[in-house]
Amino acid sequence: MYFSQELVPGKLVRRYKRFFADVELENGDIVVAHCTNSGTMKTCLEENAPVYLSPATDPKRKTRFTWEMIFINNAWVGINTMIPNLLVYEAIVNKEIEGLDNFSMVKREVTFEDSRIDVYAENNVEKCFVEVKNVSMKVEEGALFPDAVTSRGLKHLHTLMRIKKQGMRAVMVYVVQRTDVSFFGLAVDIDPAYAEALKEAMINGVEVFAIQAVVSPIGIYLNKLLEIRV
Repeated sequence: MYFSQELVPGKLVRRYKRFFADVELENGDIVVAHCTNSGTMKTCLEENAPVYLSPATDPKRKTRFTWEMIFINNAWVGINTMIPNLLVYEAIVNKEIEGLDNFSMVKREVTFEDSRIDVYAENNVEKCFVEVKNVSMKVEEGALFPDAVTSRGLKHLHTLMRIKKQGMRAVMVYVVQRTDVSFFGLAVDIDPAYAEALKEAMINGVEVFAIQAVVSPIGIYLNKLLEIRV
């Protein structure tokens, strides 16, 4: 995935109220950027670290920019939680993920019962629902999820289990938007209920993929599967 517009460089001043970040541009101006990540972002915040913003295309939007990435540990870390959904959708359409590469029809944002699932795919043999989560937290060599208690994420796991029980494929994809980690795991100390639910989901046939993405100011692409330790 390439960015459709040239990104704007700057330095992080602060992130506050979850959805806002003050960024100093190269000309010294301080602008407010929208932060799509509602988590704590506890291992991807560093004052004065280089960042990139994308300009808003909607003239009516209150914030002129969206925060896309930050440079930490000598590499870019993706901040925009909307990106993974698009990456996985495009990869399934283009048959780039082994195991999810045999579908003739792929759609985004499909409702199942009282949940909205990120991707739906089917062929003449099977129907498949795919939920996507962004992972940005690093603990030692692992990318851990979640970085805050997630009742919405827990709901999605239970929905996937119900989908599986009805005879359809249910898939959970974690997109790790950083390259300074070597495996995916669960932040049990942060959200033990989510950790237990994922283990239960896997036992009951929900498939789990952890995919590392390479992030750069030019674009972001899915690179490789990571080992899953749960």
